[in-house]
Amino acid sequence: MREEMAEFLRARRAALTPEQSGVRVYGTMRRVPGLRRDEVAQLAGISVNYYTRLEQGESHQLSDAVLDSLSSALQLIPAERIHLLRLSRPWPVHAVPLPHSPERLRPSVLALVESTVGQAVIAIGRYFDLLGANRLGYALYGLGRDKCVNLAKKMFLDSAMRELHLEWEKEVSDLAARLRMTTGDMPDDPTLSALIRELSVNSSEFSRVWARQRVAECMYDQRRFRHPVMGPLELRQESMRLPDDPGQRIVFLSAEAGTDSADRLGLLEALSSS
Repeated sequence: MREEMAEFLRARRAALTPEQSGVRVYGTMRRVPGLRRDEVAQLAGISVNYYTRLEQGESHQLSDAVLDSLSSALQLIPAERIHLLRLSRPWPVHAVPLPHSPERLRPSVLALVESTVGQAVIAIGRYFDLLGANRLGYALYGLGRDKCVNLAKKMFLDSAMRELHLEWEKEVSDLAARLRMTTGDMPDDPTLSALIRELSVNSSEFSRVWARQRVAECMYDQRRFRHPVMGPLELRQESMRLPDDPGQRIVFLSAEAGTDSADRLGLLEALSSS
């Protein structure tokens, strides 16, 4: 966890400019792309030596006061602050026991997903496996009901996903941010670690966006698709966690009423039901 926290701090420091942080700059030559260590230490009100030890992985114990100061200095969003807290105070994996059997949706949740109309719905597991969807959800992503699909692998390794998503770079950046958030929920989970290793080996794009150290929940957003049959679609995404099933969430995608996207989504639903 020490090295993970060190990498996270270095990435967040590099992402901040002096202008964003209100740091006065003398001259035009700077050796680092973002803030210097001494500048972060000054903003956080801690010693340069202590902050340097954190970035070098020599220490990871953060008091509440230091955590608050660093979060403010690095301008962390709430999800990033939670991630830093988890990295500084890791808990054992068994703190949140997970079932060893194959991951499944509860029958009542699956029935809710499959019966939803008017919007595309997909259910995603803790390891980004597709656990279920309604007909429109399958049709939107071009997936078959009889196939086991890992959405993280599909996004980075299937060229069809690059064609489907008009803002593919944003999509993969958000997915990597959600995946990093998941590592905080399940530290040292072997299945999750194996997924990250596989993506790192097989996708240079994953390695690139993973190195940014972004952390985010991404519970709601606008998504833009280029569907091979329906053409462009602008959809609102809302995600809902299932509190009784750690790591599982349902994603709803809908179009604003009266728009071309709503008409196209309705037609796609009709085609998927025929």
